[in-house]
Amino acid sequence: MIDVTHLTVRFGHHVAVDDVSFQCRPGQVTGFLGPNGAGKTTTMRVMVGLTAPTSGEVTVDGRRYADLPNPGRHVGVLLDASAQHAGRTAREVLVLAARTMGLPLSRVDQALELVGLAGTEARRRVGNYSLGMRQRLGLAHALIGDPAVLVLDEPANGLDPAGIRWMRDLLRDYAARGGTVLLSSHLLHEVEMVADEIVMIGSGRIVARGDRGQLADLQSGEGSLVDSEDNGRLAAALTDRGLTVTRDATVLKVAAPALEVSRVAQEEHVLLTSLVTQRDTLEDLFLELTADTQRDVAARSTHPEGALR
Repeated sequence: MIDVTHLTVRFGHHVAVDDVSFQCRPGQVTGFLGPNGAGKTTTMRVMVGLTAPTSGEVTVDGRRYADLPNPGRHVGVLLDASAQHAGRTAREVLVLAARTMGLPLSRVDQALELVGLAGTEARRRVGNYSLGMRQRLGLAHALIGDPAVLVLDEPANGLDPAGIRWMRDLLRDYAARGGTVLLSSHLLHEVEMVADEIVMIGSGRIVARGDRGQLADLQSGEGSLVDSEDNGRLAAALTDRGLTVTRDATVLKVAAPALEVSRVAQEEHVLLTSLVTQRDTLEDLFLELTADTQRDVAARSTHPEGALR
């Protein structure tokens, strides 16, 4: 169990994390989502004792990370896969971890096997690893102590599709055995597939949290993509009925259920050639709730199309 309680972190006049509270429960994967600079990594660094909070606290099973005896046996951490000694082999990295935690060396081979780095890969120097292989090694380091809690910051970076699926299955199995997982990622689709709970943060504050069903209730609802033999006439009829209509490529995007669009078309004797229900995704909700912190949105509003050549 991870408890984040009224956590605030300031760096000078900048508030990186602003009165953040949430829980990560055993048996669940908690997805931690937010734009760059939203406060995700700072929150996770406080969890593992790398950054001091200005106020509030984070506890793991009721204790601060610094108060845990042999913390690597309680919390597995992967914050930066590149922060590994490039001159050591993967096996050497894990042997040092095992000796530090007082683990039998058999755990080294088990961890390497688990993440797919056994055999010749274990004898390669980390400096010759791809980013995806470093992510696997970082996860092996996090898991070697058989901890009850995992704190992972962007662990899927650099993984190919097969690697992402492997990690997804690994984390689901870990949670199914009673583990607690906090997973930060910008791959929203992957988080949506693996997470039981999702916490969204923007500008240092929690903007939404809940399971997928609860977050679905926050979404604006379903719309429709429609094409017809006379889109101009159909768009006018839909607008006359108070519906919002925009053009999306060669079709119309209507903020209304497909059944309502179909009825309007029937009343106006406009023949539909296609009609598809379009529901908001996690990405839509994420962009909506964090719009004021999205750098790309700000850049587009500052430099309209065509302003930069």
